[in-house]
Amino acid sequence: MTTTKTSPATRTWFITGTSSGFGRLLTEKLLARGDRVAATVRKSEALADLKADHGDRLWIASLDVTDSEAMRRTIDKAFRDLGRIDAIVSNAGYGLFGAAEELGDDQIRHLIDTNLIGSIQLIRAVLPYLRKQGGGRVLQISSEGGQMAYSGFSLYHATKWGIEGFVESVRQEVAPFGIGFTIVEPGPTRTNFAAGLVGAEPTDAYGNTPVGDLRRAFAEGSFEVKGDAPKMVEAMIASVEQNTAPRRLTFGAAAYASISSALRSRLTELEDQRDAALSMDFDG
Repeated sequence: MTTTKTSPATRTWFITGTSSGFGRLLTEKLLARGDRVAATVRKSEALADLKADHGDRLWIASLDVTDSEAMRRTIDKAFRDLGRIDAIVSNAGYGLFGAAEELGDDQIRHLIDTNLIGSIQLIRAVLPYLRKQGGGRVLQISSEGGQMAYSGFSLYHATKWGIEGFVESVRQEVAPFGIGFTIVEPGPTRTNFAAGLVGAEPTDAYGNTPVGDLRRAFAEGSFEVKGDAPKMVEAMIASVEQNTAPRRLTFGAAAYASISSALRSRLTELEDQRDAALSMDFDG
C-alpha cells in the first residue's frame, strides 16, 4: 500500500460525479484549501485544468457508476494509492422528468442503476476500508425530493427515497465502527441539474395536469431556482469537521418549506389513524 501522510488539518476525499455541479465545486474548494481529492468522472479530461493546477493532490479515475465491478476496482485502487480516505461523497446522479406512464423502460432502468444502485454499490464498496481504518464519513447527495414529491418526477423520487432508506439502515449498522453518514437534501439549486435533466416524450393526456404545468414552467424558465451551490458546498465540508455526523443537511428555503410541509402532513395523517393503528394488535 502506498500511503501519503497528510497533516491533521487536511483530509482525503473520494467524490463521484465531479465533472460539474456539486461534485466539481466540492473538488475545486477542497483542493484550494489543501485537501486531497480522489475524483471520478465519465471522462477524465473534464478535470484536466484542476490536475494541471494541483498535481498529485488530485487523483482521477474514469468511472461509470452503473458498472458495479468497475466501482469495486476503482475503490480498491483509490485506497491502495492514497491510504486513508476520510470522507466519501456519493454525488453521481441525474434527474428524469415525465409522467410515470410516459417514461421508457430503458430510461427507468438507467436512472435506477445510476442514482440508486450506483450509490448503494459505492457505499458497500467503501465500508470494509472505513471499518479497517477506524472510521470515516459518508455524504450521500440526495434532494428535498427524498422526503417530498413533485409531479413528473416519480422515478427520480423513487431513487432518492430509496437511497435515504438504505442510508438510514446502514448508518445504524456501522455506527459502532466510527462511520458517520449524512444525507444532503438541497432544494432547487443553481447547478447544471436542469441541463442534465432527461425528459420523457410528452403525451397530450398530461398537457393540462400538474405534469404539463411543470413542463411548461421548465420550458419558459419560470420555475424558481434560488439555491446557492457554493454556500451548500461550504456547509457540506463544514459538516465533516463536526465530531458527530449530522443525519441530514437541508439546504434552501424551498427545501425547508417543502420538507416541513410534507412531514407535518404525514404526521397529521398518522395521528388521525392512531386509534385504528393501535387496535390492530392481538387482544390481551
